[in-house]
Amino acid sequence: MQHTLLQPLEVSRLKALGAYNTRVMRWVLGVLMVLAGLNHFLNPRFYLQIMPPYLPEPLFLVYASGVLEVLGGALLLIPATRAFGAWVLIATFVLVFPANLHMAFNAAQFPGIPAWVLWARLPLQGVLIAWAALYR
Repeated sequence: MQHTLLQPLEVSRLKALGAYNTRVMRWVLGVLMVLAGLNHFLNPRFYLQIMPPYLPEPLFLVYASGVLEVLGGALLLIPATRAFGAWVLIATFVLVFPANLHMAFNAAQFPGIPAWVLWARLPLQGVLIAWAALYR
C-alpha cells in the first residue's frame, strides 16, 4: 500500500482553506478600495495636491478616480460582477500611476510623507494590480 503525503481529506481541507483565504482577501481589497474611493470625496484637497500639473481638470479627475475605486471595489464584492470589478480596479491602478510618479519625483512638495514611502508606493501599484488580477 502506497502512502501519500496528504490524504484526500487533508487535500480537501487545504483547498477549502485556500478558497476561504481568497474570498477573505477579495473582501479586504474590495472594502479597502471602497473606503479609499470615498476618501476622494471626503478629502479632495489632498488628492488635488498630488495631481500632476500637466493633467487637465484635476478636480474632475480626483472625483472620477474616486468613483472608479468605489465602483471597482463594490463590484469585486458581488460574485456576478467580480471579474468586471477586478478589471475596473486594474485600470484604475494604471490610471492613477502618474500621480504616484509625480509624488515620488516631487517629494519636496510632500514634506509630511517620507520620500522612501513615496518611492515604495510605485511597486505597490504592481502588487495591487496582481491582487485584483486574481479575481478576473
